[in-house]
This record gives sequence, C-alpha cells and structure tokens, in this order.
Amino acid sequence: MVFRSLLAPPVHALLLVLACLGALPALAQMPGNAVREVVTTPHVRAELMAHAPDGVAPGAPVWVGLQLAHQPEWHTYWKNAGDSGLPTTLSWTLPPGVEAGEIAWPLPRKIPIGTLANYGYEGTVLLPVPLTITPDFKMPLLASATSEMEIKLHASWLVCRKECIPEEGEFALKLPLKGSTAFNGPAFDAAQAAQPQALAGESRIQVDGNSLQVSVRGLPTAVQGKTLGFFPETPEVIHTAAVSGTGWTQQWAGGEWQARIPLAEHRSNSPDAMPFVLTLADADRQANPPWGWRTEAPVQGTWPATAAPAAVSPALQAALASNAAATPALAPTAAPLPTLALALLGALLGGLLLNLMPCVFPVLAIKVLGFTQHHPDAQGQRQRRAGGWAYTAGVVLSFLLLGGLMLGLRAAGTQLGWGFQLQSPAVVAGLALLFTLIGLNLAGVFEVGQMVPSSVASLQARNPVANDFLSGVLAVVVASPCTAPFMGASLGLAIGLPAWQALALFAALGVGLALPYLAASLFPVVARLLPRPGPWMDTLRRLLAFPMFATVAWLVWVLGQQSGIDGAGALLALLVAVSAVVWALGLQGRSRLVLAPATAAIAAVLLVTWGPAIVQPQAAAPVGSAATALWQPWSADKVQALGAQGQPVFVDFTAAWCVTCQVNKKTTLSNTEVLADFQARNVALLRADWTRQDPAITQALTSLGRSGVPVYVLYRPQQAPLVMTEILSPSEVRAALATL
Repeated sequence: MVFRSLLAPPVHALLLVLACLGALPALAQMPGNAVREVVTTPHVRAELMAHAPDGVAPGAPVWVGLQLAHQPEWHTYWKNAGDSGLPTTLSWTLPPGVEAGEIAWPLPRKIPIGTLANYGYEGTVLLPVPLTITPDFKMPLLASATSEMEIKLHASWLVCRKECIPEEGEFALKLPLKGSTAFNGPAFDAAQAAQPQALAGESRIQVDGNSLQVSVRGLPTAVQGKTLGFFPETPEVIHTAAVSGTGWTQQWAGGEWQARIPLAEHRSNSPDAMPFVLTLADADRQANPPWGWRTEAPVQGTWPATAAPAAVSPALQAALASNAAATPALAPTAAPLPTLALALLGALLGGLLLNLMPCVFPVLAIKVLGFTQHHPDAQGQRQRRAGGWAYTAGVVLSFLLLGGLMLGLRAAGTQLGWGFQLQSPAVVAGLALLFTLIGLNLAGVFEVGQMVPSSVASLQARNPVANDFLSGVLAVVVASPCTAPFMGASLGLAIGLPAWQALALFAALGVGLALPYLAASLFPVVARLLPRPGPWMDTLRRLLAFPMFATVAWLVWVLGQQSGIDGAGALLALLVAVSAVVWALGLQGRSRLVLAPATAAIAAVLLVTWGPAIVQPQAAAPVGSAATALWQPWSADKVQALGAQGQPVFVDFTAAWCVTCQVNKKTTLSNTEVLADFQARNVALLRADWTRQDPAITQALTSLGRSGVPVYVLYRPQQAPLVMTEILSPSEVRAALATL
C-alpha cells in the first residue's frame, strides 16, 4: 500500500506547489522586494541611484536619478520627444521636508525614424533630479550612523525601436542620514557633464513666413564655425526631421550663430518665447564639457495660421456611424465538417503522441505501474476503471480550462499561444519544486504518510479517485509546452474557430493524451501484461526518481533563460531548502521537533529574500552570439527585407522550455550536412525565441496557422512559405532546400 501511495498523484506536493506559485508573485507586493532599486524589462534596465557625498542635511547636495540602460536599437525620449513618443516621467514619494526638483535632462540626440525624427537617448543615460532638504526635515532625535531615509519612485517610460512599448517600475532605496553615499559619483559626474550650460548672450527668434530665423550670441569662441544641433523644448513647432544643410540652414556671422529652420507642416504651438538647446556634433566634442548650451528667446513676428485638422463632413460622419451600428462585429468562422473532422483527428493523434514526450512519459509510467497494486478481483477492476475515468477527466478538463483561458485572453487582445504559462518564471519555478518533491518521494527520502496527519492520510486512501484526477491535471501542465506531430495545425486552426469548435479540439487533445492509461484501465488484458509485484518494484520506484530530477535540471535551465543566472541560482538554493524541510518532516521524535521548524524557517527566509530574483524576468541575451554566429535574431522586418533581396530565409520558432525544440537543434539544425546545404544555397538563418512573451512572434505563428512551438519555416523567393513538421529530420530539411 505504501508503494501504491507513492505512485499515486502527489496531492500534498501539488497543493504545496500551488501555494508557492501564489506566494512568488505576491512577493512583488511586499515591502523591500518588488519595490527595488533595479527593474529589468526585455528592453531596458532601470536603476534608481543616489549621490549624497555629505549625507542628508539641510544645504547638503543630494541627488537621485533613474538610470536607463537600453538594449541595442531601442531608445527613450527627451522632454520634447520630437515627432512621436513620450518623455519619461518620475513621481516621487519623499519624507516630509524633502522636495524633488525637475529632471536635469542630459543633451538629447536626434534619432531618425523613416520620414520622422525623435529626440531621445540610446545606450545608457542617467536622468538626475536634485533633492532639497528643507529646514522642515526632521532628523531623528537618536540618529546614528545607521539611520536612513527611504526614497520611493514610480517611473514610467516609453521605449521604442520601430515599435513602442510603455513600461513602468516601482523603485525604492535608503540613504544614510549621516554617512556618505558617493559610490555613484562617476555616473552623476557624467550626467552633469552631459548637461547643457546656461547661455548668457542675447538670443532672438523671428517668424518669417513658414520658417524661424534664429540668432544666438554668447557662444564660446572655440565653438564658432562649427555645426550645431538645434533642439527646441517646445514640441510641435519646427519640422523635426529636417536635416541641417538641406532641410534647414545655419551659418556664423562673426560670433553670432544664425539658422533658418522650417516650421512643422502640422504645427500646433505658437509660443511667445521658446527655450531651446544647442549641441556640438559628437566629432567636435572635446574631452572637457560643455558640449551644449541652453537659452530662451522671445519670438517676434506673427505666427502663420495653424493647419486645420482633417475632419469628416457631418453627413459622412453620420453615415459612418450608421454603418458601424448596423454592421455586426466579425465573428469567428465555423470550419466545415470535413475540415473539423480532420482537425479533431490531428488533435487526437497529437495528444496520443504527447505521451512519448520526455516531459510527459515519467508521469504516465508512474501511473501505469499503479495497476500492479490492484487486485484482479471485481473490486480491483472497478477501482482500476474508476481511476482511468478520473485520470481522463482530469486531463480533458485541464485541457478545456487551459484552452478556454488562452482563447479568452487572446479575444481580450493578449497575444498568447500554446505553452504560454511556461513563459512565466513563477510557473517554471513551481514545476521545478513539484518535480523535486516527486523525485524525493520516489527516492524514498520521505513518505507522504509520515508528513501529514493520519486523518488526512486516511482521507487520501479513501479517495484514490481524487489522486487519479490530479494526476491528469499534472500531466497536462507538463505536456503543454510540447507541440507533437499532427498537433500544430489543429491548435493553429483552433484560434480562429468559434468557441465550441475550438474547445472540441482541446478536448480531443485531452482524450488523446489520456487514451493509453484509459485503455489500460478498461481492458484487463493490458494490466495482465504487466509483471507481478515484487522487490523489483522498489528498485524501479527509485530509478524513476532520476527522470524527475532530470526534468528539474531542465526547468532550472529554462528559468536561467528567463530570470538569468541569479534567478536559477536562487531557485536551486530554494529547492535545497525545501528538500531539507521534507526530509526533516519525515523524521521522528525530538529530531523532527527541532529540525522541522528550523529548516522551514530557513526556507521561508530564502523564499522572501531570493524569491524576487526567481520571478523577475531579465533582458534577453542576443541570439547572434559567438556560439551561434550562423543564427541571427528574428524580426518580421528582417524576413521581409531579406526576401525583397531574393535571399531565402529559414526561421526556427523555438523556446527554451520546449523539449522538442532542443532535440531538433541538436539532431537536425546542428547537422553538418544540413548546415552545408544552408550555406551552399545562401539561406539566412533566423531564430525566433519565444521563451518570453513576444507578441510579434505570436502574431507570426498565427499567420502561419500555428499556435505553439516548434515551428520551422522556409521562406522561398516568389514562392509560398514552406512549413515543416514538428519532429524535424535532416532529410526533410535538405529536401525542402532542394526546392530552391
């Protein structure tokens, strides 16, 4: 009976993991955890920094700032964003008597975007803000060298490449009141050097038709004769994308800088005075600043009338409104019965083949071995059949729930696909914890009956059907990252079908996954093929622990791709701590009373302190590293550009949590003959990494009729894209290349 309980679904472990899954995101709301000094997104690393070399006191220089480190090709914006974009905003929460000034904006750069231009920052930039410590600030009566002042910040920024993504973060840090905070001094010194210097000379702006005549005096002698950049702080006045020398002109008349700058075609502002910044070109910047100057000039002359915004006539507007009211929203198109039948068959076969996937097979093996514990009498057969139906119900209902959730989120506008839950570091960490507990249980480190009250253990024994049901749930959770053959097309079709047809496909997947176990439970001849119980079962039980630990190793590697090496290390430490807890709970007497609370306390401390590192995604590493020089990061624009040049493109849609993807990389995409064929036919190799949520990749998969990975596509010039099978072979790839 003990072995049978071990082979039953890990009810208590599953409940524990669910609790941990809820606890990990909740850490983001706990003080000192999600509210941190550093927030990392796939595009920006944002850090709250401080510089208080003389401590915190009235009159002392105190600076804080948000440092933004952008991924290559991404940028954020200056106070005037240019033709598009939004400036970064900072909202401070400070102690009474402490006031924050305005952002001391560093010199911007002009960033051309097609026919437009933005003003902003690439690379790394620090946005410094001065803090004023007023006499109203109350120093603690018993202030010591360890006394601190907490500063909180809510920041929001718009980060753009060709697409734009709004991001935000909650930050907090503590400044010593009496000690010096100077380790960020070089960063603030560099930010100070990048500030524009106030210009004392006279400046004038004259409106002349559709242009501005700008004249500036007082610039340093060393600057005279050089080409300068012009950045108005007032938006929507000038033609931002105009290029000096062609779109606008500048010249020097002695020590006076003069420029003629065209107005924006759709100008919306007509200021009486304009503050602006002049900057040196990068090539003209010497080692010592300043490299830019700020001044404000009154505007003389009469502004031309602003262009009236394009409007729709009242009659046309009424007609459009009437048509919109009369036209029903587009609904998903139902598939014809023959198409639906083929899709259902594909889903059934795909679900059946999922049992052979490395992430699913250990669960199935453990369940099937449980048949050896059933007596061959009528009661044992009834128990076996009930267990089979319960397992099937758990699988099918979980597939329906997961499919319904995915369809609902996509209908709400969220770009998700099959396996989307494995894009969450919290889910990956929870699965690693679950498989660790299962492995320890199988290895004999603890027995479920020793860890739970006798009443709970007896309840589990009296309700084996619940165990079988939860086994089905577990099988779906670990199977969802995989896309088996015949399954991809069915899932891709499901996205565009009415809800009842789409859910029927998900149910067919569930039936396919549960079919082997259900068949074995319903037909005694299958159970009779299993060997008789004996000592070999204990050996097999302990052997099955190693596939579980191998799965844990894979999940830790997946988490490392999402949360970085620190996240993977934190998860390993937490798994060790939890292992110690379950070992201690399996002890008896005084040892259990002493060690169980101690190990549980250590695990709780690790969860609170290191949990945020586990669930916090890190910026994606570049795909085209030295180790993968042949493969370049995917983008839709890159595929289109290469296709326009007549070059064939092979795209690998993959994810770190997709086991099938990793197998195909090792067996096929690293094959020397395949790589030689790629090179001989000048095929560009692109890799679309779906480990983290990426709406662009999800959209590309949807356009190919797929909803999960792996997907392999050969884009051929002047031909339709060729989508290959999920289980890739060198012969299939070489045959596809032969069509070029």
